[in-house]
Amino acid sequence: MKSFPMFIRTTGRRVVIVGGGEEAAQKTRLMLKTDAAITLAAPDLEAELAGLVANGRARHDPAPLTPQTFAGAAMAFVATGCPGLDAAAHGLAQAARCPVNVVDRPELCDLTTPSIVDRDPVVVAIGTEGTAPVLGRQIKTQVERMLAPTLGGYAALAGRLRGAVARAVPREGRRAFWAWAFDGPARDAWERGAEREAASRLKDAMSRAPAPRTGSIAYVGAGPGALDLLTMRAVARLQEADVIFHDRLVDPGALELARRDAERVHVGKQVGAHDWPQERIDAAVVAEARKGRRVVRLKSGDPGIFGRLAEELAAARAAGIEVEIVPGVTAASAAAAEAGIPLTSRGQSDTLVLATGAARAGAPDPDCLRHAGPGTTTAFYMAAAKAGRISAGLMARGLPAEAEVVVGHRVSKPGGRSLRCTLADLPAALRRENVTGVATILVTWPAKTESAVIAAE
Repeated sequence: MKSFPMFIRTTGRRVVIVGGGEEAAQKTRLMLKTDAAITLAAPDLEAELAGLVANGRARHDPAPLTPQTFAGAAMAFVATGCPGLDAAAHGLAQAARCPVNVVDRPELCDLTTPSIVDRDPVVVAIGTEGTAPVLGRQIKTQVERMLAPTLGGYAALAGRLRGAVARAVPREGRRAFWAWAFDGPARDAWERGAEREAASRLKDAMSRAPAPRTGSIAYVGAGPGALDLLTMRAVARLQEADVIFHDRLVDPGALELARRDAERVHVGKQVGAHDWPQERIDAAVVAEARKGRRVVRLKSGDPGIFGRLAEELAAARAAGIEVEIVPGVTAASAAAAEAGIPLTSRGQSDTLVLATGAARAGAPDPDCLRHAGPGTTTAFYMAAAKAGRISAGLMARGLPAEAEVVVGHRVSKPGGRSLRCTLADLPAALRRENVTGVATILVTWPAKTESAVIAAE
């Protein structure tokens, strides 16, 4: 980010708007949404601005500009329409150390004005750092559709009740109370216009003794890497979590979707490099859930595919912890999509096999070829280091050496790529392209090949 988004307090503070024409009026309309004391600095004012001064909503300062014009102001907007005067006003504001926005002069702006969705006291600000204002307005339109027009009133009611909730609801139960308040029958009642019912439901919930909070574990698939491949449910669980245990392969951007105050625990886990032993991970995740916390175990891809989910589920269920599995886009699907190919094809491949070339330390290599044959597509996970064995094994089983192989390397991540080569050239191709670590090998064995026909005869 080149600009840090934040909200500036306006209560009891002054905002200076330099200019008396339509451009100044546009900025004034924006500031009228706040409770700031507005000063209009210009020799003359157009009719709308003069009316605001007449009814006491703004103050007119017709004197020549000086640094004192801006002294102590929260911010200033310069909108005279004259480039020279705008630049001079900017310099005077700078001398007074007043943050300033100069209309249509981004190089002179300390502040930029975002597109705003106003559900006071809920305010959503959308900025593009001046690069794409039309996009900002399109996003604003989408957010406007998402938020009920009455949302601000409900948020204001919640604000009036915060003190009472703090007195009535123990600290450990407040987050659950507010989660229910903003995603339950009280809010539904408010949005259909039953405001008294909504308030009654909130107050009744406050007076009841809260049930002891129980912990839970959600095993969430982060997908292959791209954030827009996360499911909506995955994002929801991240935003509800108190603590998140994540692997090294999870994109850091996924963690940015979590609550800011959620604890994040990096447990390592990469092929050939386990920072934490599995038993330690199991114990730590269960221990946090036993404290009554909402735990997310965030895994790349789909948690149930080569993610050692069975072991983690067994530990959680043995402890009596409530669990949920949130599926994610798995590497085979992502690799095929990036390559622009299907995983199955009528008449050619009616069976999809997910196999892994990796084994636990000290264990023999898995028999990842046992289901390969005519009519199958096999996706080999974590198998780049076993490419030679896979290539030789498939050719020994009858797949022609010239059969095409697709390799997805760091699919949907920065620097990701999709490679194609022949089966015989697979090991050499991976060495040439320096493909190691996170790679998925896709091999489709068509239902009918010359070798298969000969073998059948």
